[in-house]
Amino acid sequence: MRGNDEPMSILESSYQYGASALDQSSRSRQLRTFLFGYPLHNSLAPLLHTKLFKGLSIPWTYSPMETQDASRFIPSLKASDVIGCAVTMPYKVSMMSAVDEVTAEGKVIGAINTVFIRKARDGTPRYIGTNTDCIGVRESFLQNFPGVLGHSTGKPGLVIGGGGACRSAIYALWRWLGTSKIYLVNRLESEVADVIQSLKAAGFAGELVHVSSVEMAEVLEPPVLVVGTVPDFPPREDGEITAREIVTTFLSKENKGYVLEMCYHPKPRTEFFEIAAAAGWEVLHGTEPMIYQGVAQQVLWTELPLETFSIEEAKKVITDIVEKK
Repeated sequence: MRGNDEPMSILESSYQYGASALDQSSRSRQLRTFLFGYPLHNSLAPLLHTKLFKGLSIPWTYSPMETQDASRFIPSLKASDVIGCAVTMPYKVSMMSAVDEVTAEGKVIGAINTVFIRKARDGTPRYIGTNTDCIGVRESFLQNFPGVLGHSTGKPGLVIGGGGACRSAIYALWRWLGTSKIYLVNRLESEVADVIQSLKAAGFAGELVHVSSVEMAEVLEPPVLVVGTVPDFPPREDGEITAREIVTTFLSKENKGYVLEMCYHPKPRTEFFEIAAAAGWEVLHGTEPMIYQGVAQQVLWTELPLETFSIEEAKKVITDIVEKK
């Protein structure tokens, strides 16, 4: 993986929170990781992580913990055979207060999706929360479009949506992909205002522009990188219709770029995916960031270099499943 802060250097920087949590026998013992959230029946993460562990010949497991009982998190995380965990909705924000420390990415984004363990000087475990969703966005562009930084640096980016995924996308475009400013398009102005306020309060230093009308989109410099973070539903309400028209205006401009459609359920080729592809843009499926954020999680848990991971094999497994939908 390329970029200014590769997962390997993320591994190295993770030791600022403590020493390695592993000993010489850790990778040969049956240790556990888990996914904490609700609901989880559509998650492809267990399949991905099982494939990655198998590729490493490590007897670790990754299992879903589907629950609406948040009180189960700490006892589960602190079990003696648990080496880390993943966190998904609705707990990405609330579990920030349950860990010992949160990394810079997690603080700015305002959510964690990963907990890894490091040891304090006295040998006690420290539970560190981080966010690898932003790594997934970054690597989707860098791995699939070599040289993309030559096009994106100094140019605007565009993020569609106002939920948690949009914050990770904004962080990635700003921190690693060279965007000069980031346009925000969403059905609700209040959600955009909240995103801007929370990011700025957490130390985000980039320029965010709420594009609220087609007229505004028509006169703005076109984006090079676009990330869609909304579900695959046809626009019905006024705000949804306006947002779609704004996005279509950007996509229709003469200069084309690269689109990452984060949504891949219930099918990977969403309506937005088809619109962007028909407009002449290069478009990526949402399984790409899911895979790359998962690999970053495993780098932190296993403390192994990136080149040991069978990423292409994992991609094939996930792609085969998604394409059967």
